[in-house]
Amino acid sequence: TKRITFLNRLFEALELTNCKAISARAEEYAKENREKCDVVMARAVARLNILDELCLPLVKVGGYFLSLKGLKADEELNEAKKGIGILGGKVESVNDFTLTNDNHRSNIIIKKVKATPNKYPRMFAKIKKQPL
Repeated sequence: TKRITFLNRLFEALELTNCKAISARAEEYAKENREKCDVVMARAVARLNILDELCLPLVKVGGYFLSLKGLKADEELNEAKKGIGILGGKVESVNDFTLTNDNHRSNIIIKKVKATPNKYPRMFAKIKKQPL
């Protein structure tokens, strides 16, 4: 996609040789790349209790999962706390800010403190139907 191409060109221009933007279904990508990433980022594409299971299995222990959320960040974080723990994560911080157009955002920073059990991530239909 254009966004991925832009990010990879940006990494190259900044000489960030250890960064790579990819476009893939997280639950599929995790099969080959489990716990290999230092940082995984996700924008507001799903609720946090779904994103956590898609992203945390990709993060190596000691790495981070960063999620950009909107107005309901606190509500989503409360829903996701149990799953974050099951998946080996711990919420390190929540950074709130407002954009120039008065849109509230929160960056939720989750540190991977232990390995994710091998049964995760489940297939997306199961994750969506029964979030942790």
